[in-house]
Formats: sequence, structure tokens, C-alpha cells
Amino acid sequence: MKFTSAAELIDYCNQNKVLLHDLSLSSEIEKTGRSYGYIKDYLKNVLKVMESAVQAGINDVDNNIKGKIIGNDSVLLKKRIDHSRTVCGETVAKAVAYALSTMEVNASMGKVVASPTAGSCGVLPAVLMTTKERFNLFDDKLLEGLLAANLVGTIVARNATISGAEGGCQAEVGTASAMASGAVVHMMGGFPEQVFNAAAMCFKNLLGLVCDPIAGLVESPCAKRNGMGAANALLCAEMSLAGIKSIIPFDEVVEAMYRIGKAMPPSLRETSMGGLATTKTGIQINTELFGQK
Repeated sequence: MKFTSAAELIDYCNQNKVLLHDLSLSSEIEKTGRSYGYIKDYLKNVLKVMESAVQAGINDVDNNIKGKIIGNDSVLLKKRIDHSRTVCGETVAKAVAYALSTMEVNASMGKVVASPTAGSCGVLPAVLMTTKERFNLFDDKLLEGLLAANLVGTIVARNATISGAEGGCQAEVGTASAMASGAVVHMMGGFPEQVFNAAAMCFKNLLGLVCDPIAGLVESPCAKRNGMGAANALLCAEMSLAGIKSIIPFDEVVEAMYRIGKAMPPSLRETSMGGLATTKTGIQINTELFGQK
């Protein structure tokens, strides 16, 4: 992609009256040499895999879809949504349930979309499917959201990192949350500035989030952080669509996230040598699973 920053993307779209999803699509065609039809079919399959993962976990009443640590949490939350008055409302609760579901499928070695990573694969599908259901959106609108999310993620990957091993969980769930929030704003008719304002606010809310997987598994606390990332994405989209702006521009937030990630000790960057992984219970789980202390 010829653009190196969100500021450049925004300026180009405003000056040339180009929509973000069209710019993203043309960039993909240029980069891959593939046709419009090929890329559209590819993205349709991405959506299919996302939706399948969301539904597989949340409808697993027999608790067959589980990892070594997590499983069935999405079913429990769905039951509460179906039978109780939720504290945070059906939309947010559903998004969290969908995120948990996708992470449970991932933990059970099921098929998911790394968006942008397996450790953050629950956020974008959860937000897209929740928004689809709430507003009765057609898949073509979701494809536009995916293409807008692609630009957000590309800028982060180009100028910082999407790896928990390099930048902590802020880089993984943070990026996923930013991508998802940007997708929602775009699908709701927001301007490019609003897309990146939402993405910036998502990152700001998650700055400093460490990566400390218990027993080295992408399960806990990863799954619940995906739920948090989904809720964060929806809330930041709401704020941005209301006209609320990020005080710090997206590009500067991404640069700050990268610096913070580099400043984290290795023990808090996916090594399972610190944080929750080294609590009494975390060590006990590791010992029970692998016989190691």
C-alpha cells in the first residue's frame, strides 16, 4: 500500500472523494494482482468462517468445543441474554458472547480467521455479526466493513506491531478492537476521520495491556480480553459516530502503543513468565496440564 499513515489515507479520501472500502479494494488488487471478483469471493469466505465460528461455540450445549482451560462460557452468556435482563444491554452482551464463542472454537483447534491474530480472533467476527443482526445488514455491507478494517490493521502492522510477543496484548486485542470499531463506523456511514477516531480511542483504552497467557495457551485471559475488545469497539464506534474525537491522532496513538510495547519486559510479552501466568493458580494450572512448575 502506498500510504504510510492514517493521515495520508484520510487526506486522499477527502481530496478525491474516495470511500475507504474502495481504496482498500484497489490497494488489494494492486498488491496481489487478483481481480475484484477473486477478492470479493475471498472476503465472502472470510465472513463465512467468522460466522461459523461464532455460531459453533455459542450453540455448543454439550460442551464439546473447548480448550484445555476454557469452554462453554459463550453458552452461559447466551442463556443469560435469552432469559434475563442484561446489565449492559443485549447488543454489548451478544458481542461479548460471540467473541468468547470464537475464542473457544480457536482453543478447540477449530477454524477461525486470524484477525489480525489467532489470539485476537474473536473481536472482529463478534462485532461484525452483532452489527449485522442489529441493523439487518447484507453481506455486501459487511464486506465494506472488512475492507475498512483492513486499512486500520495495515497501518498498525506497517508502523508498529500486531504481535503479542513484540508488543503485548495491546498490540493484538488492541489492533483487533481498533479494526472492528473502524469497520462499524464505516458501515454506519461514518467519514474516514471518524473511522480512525474510533480506532484511536480503542487503542487508548487498551494501552499497556500485557500478554500473560496461563500455561502458554491462547485461552486465558485471552478469551475474556477478546470479549472486552468487542465491547470496547462498539463503545468507541458509538462515541465517534456522535462526533467525539480522539485528542491524540491515530498515527500518534499507534506510535505510542509501539513504544509502550517495547518498554514492556519480556515476562509480559507472551512468554508466560509474568502476570497472571505466574499467579498461584496460574502455576497450578500449568503444573496440572504439563507437569511443569
